[in-house]
Amino acid sequence: MSQPVMVSGTILAPSSTMATRWQYLDNVRRNSGPFTDPDVFDASEAAATNMEQINVFGAGGLGCEILKNLALSGFKKIHVIDMDTIDVSNLNRQFLFRQSDVGESKAEVAAKFVEKRVKGVSITPHNCKIQDKDEDFYMQFTLVICGLDSIEARRWINSTLVDLVDMNNPDSFKPLIDGGTEGFKGQSRVIYPTMTSCIECQLDMHAPRAAVPLCTLATIPRQPEHCIEWAHIMAWEQEKPFPKLDNDDPEHITWLYKKALARAAEFNITGVTYSLTQGVVKNIIPAIASTNAIIAASCCNEAFKIATNANPALGGEENYMMYSGNDSIYTYTFKHEKKDDCPVCGNMAKNLDVDPNLTLQEFIESLAARPEAQLKKPSIRAEGRTLYMQSPESLRLQTAPNLEKKVGDLVGNGDEIGVTDPSLGRVDFKFRLKFTSEFVKAETNGHAK
Repeated sequence: MSQPVMVSGTILAPSSTMATRWQYLDNVRRNSGPFTDPDVFDASEAAATNMEQINVFGAGGLGCEILKNLALSGFKKIHVIDMDTIDVSNLNRQFLFRQSDVGESKAEVAAKFVEKRVKGVSITPHNCKIQDKDEDFYMQFTLVICGLDSIEARRWINSTLVDLVDMNNPDSFKPLIDGGTEGFKGQSRVIYPTMTSCIECQLDMHAPRAAVPLCTLATIPRQPEHCIEWAHIMAWEQEKPFPKLDNDDPEHITWLYKKALARAAEFNITGVTYSLTQGVVKNIIPAIASTNAIIAASCCNEAFKIATNANPALGGEENYMMYSGNDSIYTYTFKHEKKDDCPVCGNMAKNLDVDPNLTLQEFIESLAARPEAQLKKPSIRAEGRTLYMQSPESLRLQTAPNLEKKVGDLVGNGDEIGVTDPSLGRVDFKFRLKFTSEFVKAETNGHAK
């Protein structure tokens, strides 16, 4: 026989447990507060029911906390994407997983756990990359929440949601709530695609990791990270144990770990571990459970505010919240301005300083390090012609001779180029080239030959 349940000093029959579970939530959903906008806030029973029908999509390293918070906040339809499997190192902070779950899909295990604990919620797991889903998949959601562990994935989902917007279709507008942590620091932000500052507008806040000189890696490594980078960059290239490095393949990471461990022993360096190897190769920042909990709570709080209009969400005068727990507990909110020359959501080409004496190959390589670009495998078009295409193979071979030509021989000072990158979806980055050194063009049809 089932036992009665004690809630706030009152004994309740099991049949009434579900009704009382949401009583404190309903106090917020059905009562206006000091910051509630009376023109949009709806306190009716129907409005509360509508919130339960909102389809929410979430992904990434903050997933455990976000899933738990969403389920306990009254969201009933949730999809989650995570391509990773559970590792022993996850168990200290990702509380939805147990020792017996090691090796299983994170998305699937987390979904089952939350569904079991919070009755009535439906979570659909997807064990894949976010890039594996098409636009129709993302069109089904009302909100998108990301706790991704790489800037590349953030840029891809950001550009995808911006590209979805159709001014004639209000349902194409998908608010993006993004959270991220780095040790004791973190941030959450709300992005209204095409309306407010997007992730690409804020790219300069995510500077690429400083590179270690090759001479240090090859001759005088001083840190365990140097040994790992040596295995990653030099040993792998020399020995080619597998046709192509897959950062998500445990066998590949294990090979790098053993190589780095031997290198460290040679120079009496300690601290090389499998987890550190994985972190260096994938550029993963160590996570702290308390920071994850705070940032996930902030993200889900914004989702609740957007869904209920109970309070103004980030995205207007203030759209970015920063948290620091290094010395104490400190939060700060501010407005990150939308950039007119943002290559994703802006309406004008972004100026890009370039030395015209660089070869096209050197220019392409420099795009990876530029804070305003940070592209990995870009293809480049100029007005009326293609300068270089990474794929398909036929176009790559056809345009490959341009790689040895100087930029100034291919385009003119002030010309506009379009740049695409496979990691950023279908968005075409537009840059206006500004030559930074003296260059005299041949007097032909406006372009050097």
